[in-house]
Amino acid sequence: MLRRVYTPGVAEVCLKIADDPELAWLYTSISHFVAIVTDGSAVLGLGDIGPLASMPVMEGKAMLMETLVGLSGMPILLNTKDPDEIVQAVSTIALTFAAIQLEDISAPRCFEVEERLQAMLDIPVMHDDQHGTAVVSAAALKVITKRAHVDMNKAVIGQIGLGAAGNAIAKMMMRLTGNPVLGIDLNDTCMERFERDGGKRSSLQEIMSECEIVIATTGTPNLIKPEMIHKGQVILALSNPTPESDTQEAMERGAVFAADGKSVNNVLGFPGIFRGAVDSRAPRITDEMLIAAVDVLVRETPSGELMPNPLDKKVHRAVARAVAETAIRQGIARAEYVPYVEE
Repeated sequence: MLRRVYTPGVAEVCLKIADDPELAWLYTSISHFVAIVTDGSAVLGLGDIGPLASMPVMEGKAMLMETLVGLSGMPILLNTKDPDEIVQAVSTIALTFAAIQLEDISAPRCFEVEERLQAMLDIPVMHDDQHGTAVVSAAALKVITKRAHVDMNKAVIGQIGLGAAGNAIAKMMMRLTGNPVLGIDLNDTCMERFERDGGKRSSLQEIMSECEIVIATTGTPNLIKPEMIHKGQVILALSNPTPESDTQEAMERGAVFAADGKSVNNVLGFPGIFRGAVDSRAPRITDEMLIAAVDVLVRETPSGELMPNPLDKKVHRAVARAVAETAIRQGIARAEYVPYVEE
């Protein structure tokens, strides 16, 4: 038995892969491995606590990925904040993995790291704090505005905080509505990127007075004072563990709907998105694949709820299927899609 499962039995598989590298996806566990990479510089609402202290978050992500969609997430802690060193490290080990999930890397470095890695590698690279959060937030807004009889395509939307999550949410909303989003951030580099993407520079006061939909991702507790909120607004204060606005106070001030990061959580996004991208062997995750995930989450949201149950595996399988089928329609899938079925 040892000779079959190790030497010399493995030699035959090694030689086949040496002749045809594509066989590594069939005969090894690479097709199930996702790297969860962090430098620990922007962890949850805790900030820059370093890579070692961030390990429990990476382990949590890995556990969710394994439990919900059957992919094996592998935490990778990088003891550097230098974008060049991060890109070099990840690109060097990328052969081990079917996809790369970037996690808790602070803005604006996270934008450069993601863009450079995706350009270098032929496997999906996604910064979850950006795109996972944007998918779930967009789905929540579509559910909320429909129930509140607010036309999202005509509403003025404001984004407070343009770091990783805020920038991606703003881009997603501009993509969905075709309209510019008003935005503000203390970081000039983030503001410049936002404007290049079609956003409109604004101020906190202007956003709170003019926007029907306000999204906040600043990490600053209680930034939105009750007196800033006016009747009919939709308020998503998404920073954890303490949001920018208390949902109850916002509703008392006349908001038509208010929610925080506890109810709008990107665990509904990243597992299914990665599963669909990996199963279709797409080389990247496109905007269209992300929008497909948004549509599934809206469709799967039960009546009277803001979001689907994040532990409902059927929802994650539905997201995976939609993402994979979109990759096939776009002509970037490199494998015939076989829907993931829990064993």
